[in-house]
This record gives sequence, C-alpha cells and structure tokens, in this order.
Amino acid sequence: MEPGLYFHENDLTLPPEFRGMGVRLEDNVLITPTGSEVISGALPIDAAGIEAWMSRAQK
Repeated sequence: MEPGLYFHENDLTLPPEFRGMGVRLEDNVLITPTGSEVISGALPIDAAGIEAWMSRAQK
C-alpha cells in the first residue's frame, strides 16, 4: 500500500519549494491464508516521528 503525493516540477500553481517534490508513505503488509499483518506498523510516519527516529539512528 503506497499512498503518495507527487508535484510536477513545472506546476506553476505550487510554491517553488514544492515543485518537483514527491512524498510516499509505504506499509509492508504480510498476507497469509488466515489474515494480514502490517509489519511496518511500529515505524514513524509523521515528520516529527521520522526526525526523532533519524536522530536516534545517527548516534
């Protein structure tokens, strides 16, 4: 599952800092005969969570 937003670099309706940018959130899902499990559920998906995770990973 990969919802995402992609902004074309030539889209003049966007502020310049967003042109050519893309953002995609991905979940890894394990599908079995008895159901499913989101195996990436413990990972952060918001900016603050990702920044905190990256900060810890760089130490």
